[in-house]
Amino acid sequence: MGEAMIKGMLGKGVAQPGQVVVSEPIAARRESLTHAYGIDTTNDNRAAVQDANVVVLAVKPQVLPTVGAGLHGHLDPEALVLSIMAGVTLDAIRRALAHERVVRAMPNTPAQVNMGVTVWMATPAATEEQRGQAAQILSALGEQIAVDKEDFLDMQTGLGGSGPGFVFLIIEAMIDAGVQMGFTRADAQTVVLQTIAGSVELMRQSGLHPAELRNRVTSPGGTTAAGLHALEQGGLRAILADAIFAAYRRSQELGQE
Repeated sequence: MGEAMIKGMLGKGVAQPGQVVVSEPIAARRESLTHAYGIDTTNDNRAAVQDANVVVLAVKPQVLPTVGAGLHGHLDPEALVLSIMAGVTLDAIRRALAHERVVRAMPNTPAQVNMGVTVWMATPAATEEQRGQAAQILSALGEQIAVDKEDFLDMQTGLGGSGPGFVFLIIEAMIDAGVQMGFTRADAQTVVLQTIAGSVELMRQSGLHPAELRNRVTSPGGTTAAGLHALEQGGLRAILADAIFAAYRRSQELGQE
């Protein structure tokens, strides 16, 4: 996800290669990033944040205590810290870094192709200019939504953050069904991906409610009606809702841990 942010920012001109410094512990990874994007890299977190006006924390939540201890008291008090750590609260970040100007953001994996959606929230200490910076950086990943209650970040983790995993499972199941009917796997994948992509674009362009679009493709006594009946009998709506709420609750648990 950190690399997706670099790619998006450079691609959209939000930053230039000379403005980006990445701290990465693996030498081969540092070399790869420098070669791909022309950015500076280091294995020293303190060196990476020196003189930085925006610091991005693209690390696993479990390593925050280590990263925080190394950066504690070493950030410019006026710098903006932008965290994409799942489940880690604004208060936990502030305490770990002894820093007040923080944005907590929850992107999702389609950000890797600039088609993600990120929900974010800033602490009161973040200035309007810094909020604008955060919006600009996150817009390089796709859509961005600013919120004023931190619980929305956990909701985004369940709906948007984990959502691609649920979508990929549905795609996989549809492709497998196509193969069972007799399509080659390659042809089944083409049909499924284009069907989903086309359905999303149709909804975007039409602006219609999904129920209206569903009704338009469902003829009385037809094939879609039969398939939808099977989905409703199987409890698809309830199962998807349960999955999203399970991910939401797990995000809350991570924050508490």
